[in-house]
Amino acid sequence: MNASPKSRLSGILAQAFCLMIGCAVVFPVVYGFLGAFKEPSEFASWPPSFLPRSFLNFENFRYVFTAVPMLRYLFNSLYVAVMGSVLRLAAALLAAYAIVFFRFPGRKLFFVLMLGTMMLPGDIVLITNYRTVSSLGLTNTYLGIMIVSLLGASQMFMLRQSFSQAPKALREAAMLDGCGDLRFIVSVLMPVSVPVLVTLFLQSFVALWNVYLWPLVITSADEMRTVQVGIAMLTTYDGTNFHTVLAGVTVALVPILVLFLILRRHISSAMTAGALVG
Repeated sequence: MNASPKSRLSGILAQAFCLMIGCAVVFPVVYGFLGAFKEPSEFASWPPSFLPRSFLNFENFRYVFTAVPMLRYLFNSLYVAVMGSVLRLAAALLAAYAIVFFRFPGRKLFFVLMLGTMMLPGDIVLITNYRTVSSLGLTNTYLGIMIVSLLGASQMFMLRQSFSQAPKALREAAMLDGCGDLRFIVSVLMPVSVPVLVTLFLQSFVALWNVYLWPLVITSADEMRTVQVGIAMLTTYDGTNFHTVLAGVTVALVPILVLFLILRRHISSAMTAGALVG
C-alpha cells in the first residue's frame, strides 16, 4: 500500500530534522580534528577557515607528546577506563542478579534508593569522597581514581531490566541440576546479555576516560595524571593554545573511536533487541 503524500512529507521532514541534529553533534568533532592540523595564525585569521592549510602539519601532535608525558597519561586513562568498567559491570551484574532472583526484605526499597542516586551530582560528594579516599591512603593510585565510580546505578538498572526477561523457572531448573548462582550468571545470563553488557561497557569506558575533576583532585604525582588532565596542562598562562589543545583532544579521541568500531555490531544488536522488547 502506497503511503499518502502527507506521510511521505512527514517522513522527509523527520529525516531532515535527524540529519540536522546529527550534523550539529558531529560538527565539533570534525572541526576539532581539522583544527589539530592548523597553525596558530589560522585561528586568528578573518574570515575563519574551516580546512587547515595543510594536513601534513604534525608539529601540534609532536608538541603534545613532548610538552607533557602524554603516553603515560594515555596509559593511566586506559587502565582506569578498562579496569574500572570491568569492576563496575561486575558489581552491577551481581546487584542486578540479587534484585531480580532473590527475595529479601527491603528489596524494592533498595532498588528505589539505587535509582535515587542517579539524581545526585557527583560534585556534591567531591569533598567527602576525597576525605574518605585520602584517609584510606589511596591518593595517587589507580584504585583511588576508580573507587568512586565502581558502583553505577544506571548499569544496575539496565542489567536488572535485562535479567527480568529471563524466566524464573530457568534458574530453578538450573539449581536442580546442581548449577550455582555464579555458574548460572556466567553460563546462562551473561551469554544472552552480551549486547547489553557491551553497550554498558562502552558507556562506562567513555565516562571514565573523559572524567577530569576527580583525577585532578585525587592525584598530585605527575606520573598518575590522566589524559584529560594532561590536555588541560597544554594551556599556558598567556591563553589557550587552541592548536595544541585540539591536537591533544584528537589523540584522546582515538581509543574511543577504535573501541566503538570494534563493538559497534554488539551495540546495534542491543538497540534492535530493545526495539523488539518495546
